[in-house]
Amino acid sequence: MMKPTTNPTAPDHDGDVRAGRAVQYDKLYAARARTDLVARLYAEAMGEDHPAEIAASSSCDWPLLGLATARLRLAPGQLLVDAGCGTGGVGLWLARATGARLQGFDLSPIAVAQAAARCPHFLPAGPERAVFRVAELEDTGLPTGCAHGVVCVDALGHAGDRGAALRELARLLAPGGRLVVTRALRRGAQPGWHEQVDAAGLHEEHVDERPGEPAMWERLYGLWIDHADQLRTELGPGPAERMLHEAHQVLPTLRGRRAVLLTLRRPPTGPAGPGRAVTMAAPKEPDARPAAPERILP
Repeated sequence: MMKPTTNPTAPDHDGDVRAGRAVQYDKLYAARARTDLVARLYAEAMGEDHPAEIAASSSCDWPLLGLATARLRLAPGQLLVDAGCGTGGVGLWLARATGARLQGFDLSPIAVAQAAARCPHFLPAGPERAVFRVAELEDTGLPTGCAHGVVCVDALGHAGDRGAALRELARLLAPGGRLVVTRALRRGAQPGWHEQVDAAGLHEEHVDERPGEPAMWERLYGLWIDHADQLRTELGPGPAERMLHEAHQVLPTLRGRRAVLLTLRRPPTGPAGPGRAVTMAAPKEPDARPAAPERILP
């Protein structure tokens, strides 16, 4: 959210940063729409786990779609919010699979336009099933308690304030609603999200391990580096160099990465109290390397 200032004429530094990020994302999404090269590299890296219809610039694979469907427990007609939706594939697939209505938002206007254009492919019944808008994780502009489910794939790690973003997504949930969100940390490290979850008034319902996610990124980043010249030719030097910078920066950290899907729930009645998931424990092997960033693209 925009922070108030005591000087109304002071420059909006946070706003400038967000605008700059939006421009970078716009360039990436526009470039990727001109060629199928990046989609083909994702398909090669994911193999049989690649859900081609999704066309996501994220770690979304078939196992993640299955987990998200099961954990959200949406009923037909309920509202699903896709936070940091990118080009919309994840939210549209889930809305079709569950019969839910969809509200998606992203920082990139180009991504939002691409997502809206994909609606008829997934939900041909009419535009009332899915709406996309430009918004931020920390300030969605959506009504309090409007959503029965929220999905956030590889986007929360790019919020300027993760705690504020999580509180904002929690605000959207109706009593009993669930948020499923991907997170990453070092193997053997204690999760740092417990306090943020408690502060958001949510309960950790499930922690599902995603053991194949780090290896997928390792394969994908290797492919990006191997196809560097082709990426520069087909995407242009700016978007290609941004992708290659990400690959070189993150690749050395992946052997120390633990990836999970968190399911967080708004209690059906009354205020939320601190709660912990009862599912899968973290691996115990220590690793001193830092966790990889969760993604550049939302």
